[in-house]
Amino acid sequence: MSTPRKEQTQKRHRRLRRHLEGTPDRPRLAVYRSNEHIYAQVIDDAAQHTLAAASSLDKDLRTSLNNGANCDASTAVGQLVAKRAIAKGIQQVVFDRGGNLYHGRVKALAEAAREAGLQF
Repeated sequence: MSTPRKEQTQKRHRRLRRHLEGTPDRPRLAVYRSNEHIYAQVIDDAAQHTLAAASSLDKDLRTSLNNGANCDASTAVGQLVAKRAIAKGIQQVVFDRGGNLYHGRVKALAEAAREAGLQF
């Protein structure tokens, strides 16, 4: 009997989080991918505080996106979260792929954030 996909993703995420930690000078860029949308947060784990966030549900993006679950939406979210993080003075982050494979929508978000100026 195999484990469901969501459980496998959560197991991978717990395994990743043993090694990843967001600090005040290098916070964590966490990605959550659902079937309908994609979300990204820049998190300082020491203070347990979200410094910047963006998702395909944001008012800025909702009108321009016709689908929140494709690579175009992920690219837009990556650019927006990078712009918001840089506005708060954050240049370097640690990338947390949330247990998802670095492929498709997660990869598109990461590359867009890099192009917008975040370093990881």
